[in-house]
Amino acid sequence: MSGHSKWSTIKRQKGVADAKRGAVFTKLGNQIAIAARGGTDPVTNSALAMAIEKAKAANMPSSNIERSIQRVKDKSAADLQEVMYEGYGPGGVAILVDCATDNVNRTLPEVRNAFNKHGGALAEKGAVAFQFERKGMIRAKGSGDELMLIAIDAGAEDVQEEGEESIIYTSPSDLARVRDNLKIANIEVIEAELTYAPNNSVEVADKDTAGKIMRLMDALDDLDDVTNTYTNFDIPEDLTEDS
Repeated sequence: MSGHSKWSTIKRQKGVADAKRGAVFTKLGNQIAIAARGGTDPVTNSALAMAIEKAKAANMPSSNIERSIQRVKDKSAADLQEVMYEGYGPGGVAILVDCATDNVNRTLPEVRNAFNKHGGALAEKGAVAFQFERKGMIRAKGSGDELMLIAIDAGAEDVQEEGEESIIYTSPSDLARVRDNLKIANIEVIEAELTYAPNNSVEVADKDTAGKIMRLMDALDDLDDVTNTYTNFDIPEDLTEDS
């Protein structure tokens, strides 16, 4: 697979500030509520199981997780819509914005404003999405040939090393199976989720553009209705420092 986006890695490395934790829990709760529409038992609903794992990794209290699951019975969860917006950022980087909202008339202007304020622009539906492919993504501890062979044997399509961790890609339908196979092989799985992986990456070579991109991505990620963002930039680590 070509063109791995580093945005998910950067978000994770930056961590979540305590002041933002409530907003993070809201986003995770929305993801759990949407996943629970497919069944409230994580044993039989792998999407829900992964949403719960992601919430636990963020130290979301169990009571919050349970309330989010039970929202499937409430009108508030029924009103939630999954919406994706597409756009371009500084330097021509492609951006997908996943949202869970009960009011698109609120969400769309907020997303558009974030793009406009930070040197980007919304695009027509389909103008950007074709540059990405739906994939399962697993972040695991470890790297090297042995882990790669274990991952391939577990059913992975591709493995990319990132320092002391590895990003393992699967087909969407194989995500849960590969994750479980890795755990059986005693590989520590940090996170597993469905993602949009870019087919090709856009290299960003100057700090000014890198800073503009990071500020746009942060602005989008800070919106309450945004559950995830995907992009195809490739920014060297030295250009993201203090951006």
